[in-house]
Amino acid sequence: MRIVDLDRDHSAVFPTGMDPDSEFLYERMRQATFDALALAPGQTAVDSAAGLGNDARTLAERGITTTNVEPSVRITGLTALIAEKQQWKDWGRRVKSTRAWSEALPFRAASFDAAFCKGSIDHFGDPERSIAEMARVTRPTGRVVVSVANFNSLGCRILRLKDRVRGERLGSDRKHYHVPPDHFTRFDLALISSQFARHAHVDEVIGVSLFWGLRGWARLILRLPASVSGALLRLADAVARLRPGWADIIVIAGRPRGS
Repeated sequence: MRIVDLDRDHSAVFPTGMDPDSEFLYERMRQATFDALALAPGQTAVDSAAGLGNDARTLAERGITTTNVEPSVRITGLTALIAEKQQWKDWGRRVKSTRAWSEALPFRAASFDAAFCKGSIDHFGDPERSIAEMARVTRPTGRVVVSVANFNSLGCRILRLKDRVRGERLGSDRKHYHVPPDHFTRFDLALISSQFARHAHVDEVIGVSLFWGLRGWARLILRLPASVSGALLRLADAVARLRPGWADIIVIAGRPRGS
């Protein structure tokens, strides 16, 4: 990853407003990631590319100590400022912070009960090295969990097909199924599974959400009564769990292979 990418304007990285389908996707990704970690009070975790540390705060409420790893000076500084302003009671006790690269975690082997990366690994210059590092710092009986966007989701496939039928050039304009410029890897189920399996035993693969990014789906969810749209979102998510290769988000979890 280029140094310039670390301290760019992050106003587009953390959304301030979302449609109901986006809110559902992010919340389900968070839930699925935490469930896959399978942590109990008193245990420890490391969050690779932790951003503003919101996940660590949630885990702290469950009695889990989390070390945030984030390379950006701007983000780590902003996180500390927010912690001070909001007087995070767990800051420095159950929520710790380290500025470092995910490809070179500054911790001894088998230091944590779990390691995870939620929604960030496709931003890394060497994502497989980051998975190897998460496996290295996790105890043999612990859990390694990665959550990543699937650019071969059913929604992406439908959009590609629609563009082909319309005769649109796939590379002409920015499309939902195109990898954003600040992502360096186009992950799908096969790629994340193969990279992960070289460093951890795959125990489970969970699909999260369907059809995110489809304008018709988003408009339908927005217009329907909340009870109906919620039921539709949950139904689509249930299908995604059965077919993770179709899902918008893939959550993969397992035990480290060890050295």
